[in-house]
Amino acid sequence: MTGLGWQASWRIARRDLHLGFRGLRLLFLCLFLGVATLAAIGSLTSAITQELRDRGRVILGGDIEIGMTQREASLGDREAFRQLGTLSETIRMRAMAQRVAQGRGDAPPAILTELKGVDDAYPLYGTLSLRNGAYRPMDAAHVVIGEALAERLAVRRGEQLRYGDARFTIDDIIADEPDRLGEGFTLGPVAIVSMEGLRRTGLIQPGSLYSAKYRIRLLPGHDATTVRQDWEKARANEGWTFKDRDRAAPGANRFIERMGQFLSLIGLAALVIAGIGVSNGVASYLAGKRGGIATLKVLGATSADIARIYRLQIGAVATLGIGAGLVVGAALPPLLVALAGDVLPVSPEFRLHPLPLLASAGYGLLIAFLFTFPPLAKARTQPAAAIFRGAVETRSGLDRRSLAAMAGAGALVVALALGPAREPLFSAAVLGAVAAVLVLLLGLGLAVSRLARRLPRPRRPLLRLALANLHRPGAQTAALIVALGLALTLFVTLAGIQTSLNAEIRQVVPKKAPAQIVLDIPALQQARFRSIVAREAPDAQLNIVPVLRGTITAYAGQRVADLAEMPEGAWFLRGERGVTYSPALPEGSELVAGQWWPTDYRGPPLVSLDAEAARTLDIGVGDSLTVSILGREIEARIASLRKVNWDTMGFNYVLVFSPTTLESAPHSLAATVTWGSGAADQRRDAAITRALLAAFPGVSVIAVGEVIDQVGTILTQMSRAILVAASVAILAGIAVLVGAIAASRQARSYDGVILKTLGATRAQLLGGQALEYGLLAAILALVALALGSAAAWFVIVQLFDFGWAPDWPVVLATLAGGALLTLGIGLAGSIPLLSVRPARALRQV
Repeated sequence: MTGLGWQASWRIARRDLHLGFRGLRLLFLCLFLGVATLAAIGSLTSAITQELRDRGRVILGGDIEIGMTQREASLGDREAFRQLGTLSETIRMRAMAQRVAQGRGDAPPAILTELKGVDDAYPLYGTLSLRNGAYRPMDAAHVVIGEALAERLAVRRGEQLRYGDARFTIDDIIADEPDRLGEGFTLGPVAIVSMEGLRRTGLIQPGSLYSAKYRIRLLPGHDATTVRQDWEKARANEGWTFKDRDRAAPGANRFIERMGQFLSLIGLAALVIAGIGVSNGVASYLAGKRGGIATLKVLGATSADIARIYRLQIGAVATLGIGAGLVVGAALPPLLVALAGDVLPVSPEFRLHPLPLLASAGYGLLIAFLFTFPPLAKARTQPAAAIFRGAVETRSGLDRRSLAAMAGAGALVVALALGPAREPLFSAAVLGAVAAVLVLLLGLGLAVSRLARRLPRPRRPLLRLALANLHRPGAQTAALIVALGLALTLFVTLAGIQTSLNAEIRQVVPKKAPAQIVLDIPALQQARFRSIVAREAPDAQLNIVPVLRGTITAYAGQRVADLAEMPEGAWFLRGERGVTYSPALPEGSELVAGQWWPTDYRGPPLVSLDAEAARTLDIGVGDSLTVSILGREIEARIASLRKVNWDTMGFNYVLVFSPTTLESAPHSLAATVTWGSGAADQRRDAAITRALLAAFPGVSVIAVGEVIDQVGTILTQMSRAILVAASVAILAGIAVLVGAIAASRQARSYDGVILKTLGATRAQLLGGQALEYGLLAAILALVALALGSAAAWFVIVQLFDFGWAPDWPVVLATLAGGALLTLGIGLAGSIPLLSVRPARALRQV
């Protein structure tokens, strides 16, 4: 028989390939699951980021935006803005909305809202949609409100609301606010008034917390990015924030990209895990073709012919699996968007995104090649006699060419994962951790097999049979340990993440959080504020601090505007942040370096810096720090470093100045109100809110419980996303288990027939396998607990920066349940082997 060409090889491969992919279904399923997951995650991430880019002008409200806090632009600056194009000014602040009673009894408690004043040019892009008509610029006496505000205050068109000193008639209900996403995180529903109406409220006072934004629709010939960069350089010391249409919602972009990268890496890990199942499935398939392969070799087929025939078969099934995964992955984003509802920042339209689909296909092809190469290489290189003896004698090891090809495929997988990643080190760490776990489990499997071979034979037949199964010829002990270990580790990881996220909301935050946060208290009215709270709630504990806004413009002689790239983790350098001053160490802080200034200090400006921020910037006590506050740059010396307990939901500031530095600047006060009993009381909350608004119409009262609910919703959504992605990895782990059982099918069938011939019952055979899997699960329990806990800790502490507080009883129960589930799947896969007829099993040997 001469060498076969591709056409003849395909004819043989096609005739030998079963229409239902019998023997290769596991290959199809594993590749389908992994590729579909990667394609869906990549397509959804690309769809959202593309939608954010396409709608940049509408989301931002202009081609560029210049923002500032606690002040407005001067007339000269506004004129300079107008030279660039059409200008629109908005002012946004938190304010309490009260329904004006109209014969329906007492008005309900006031509601915290986002009050936005707009000029006649608003919106420059997009449309402010109303429920009952088109939007027109309003006069000073009218307001349009969001649907959530209308529902919570039970108001409708024509009724009145009070903001500060002014009353407004509700003109309509907002259906869609075009620049809502660009406004960032909000604590309440929106209400929009004219600029004249906003000033009529009397809420804008020296020191009030508000944001002024100037959106510009550029004249033709102006490039938004160039204009933004020029203004950033020219006004680097002003403390202004700048955005352009290409980064209209940077926070949303960063979150979507990082979450997408994380989920993609989970999907890649699932695909790698599924690759082990692919290898086992192909090994099982080729074991069933052992007679045909040996016969072809006896008849003169070359190793190249054998490799070509079965590569064509496996390649055809792999291509179908990858293709089906790409189709499903490309079609899933619209369904995911519909299921997510308002969770996602935008709702992208359906479109194909070639890059994530090509990347997913590349991953699938490389994984298929990497994990199908070993069994194919053995079938290609082993002589016919060795193949015939394969049921009772196994040969391990690969030739150098096969090892080189596999190493090249592995390197391409790593390059494909790290090349386009925004954070290559993070991606490398995740892939390295997955590889380390696989190597650890594989090494453990080999160690268990060797240990079982050296142990003395037990007297009990079932135990002796179970130990023999761990080291007999053709035993898949290493594959079984990898499969069980991965599945149990993933169960522990998910349980640790879920219970820690639940504890973050249920246990940590409520115990430390205040009941209310009150903003915009007049600086000279602190005594009156204290007396009102003491009258309404004598047991309340108060923490009152001054509040200003500032931007770090330089540190240790380095201008922030001149940095080529922000240091990793330097979130506090992006825009304005809250700053304060204090004669004493603030609550919730612990001094870790330096000394606090004396209470009567009157020297040059000093500042206390968060210790974590200092490590990020590589600065310490004695270094200089420049902060722009209200347009004025203040250079201060770092006097101390503090450890800040950010999870208290109290007042925690990165920067705390010495009092003489800021006490003369216009500012307001903020306070936290904590009940002495620690119990929530809505009636007491409402009473204090009414009393404070009667005395100080401009204050804003934040109910911390509502904020906790919002945070809890976000955390729940994050955990669900992780759960869905990790579920694919669990399915892949189960597929590995099924593949390991399939790979040893022939050897187990032969053993079962011999034992039944010698008098063993099916129950005894099944009991022996149950004992075998039980021994493996017992060995892996501690390993899975350690590995899964480490993975969950990394996600909770390093990625989310939360406290590590798993519910260990739940984690252990999940581990036990996962062990029973995987054992049940293993035994269910073994039951058909007990029904194999002796003649059939013996003919396959």
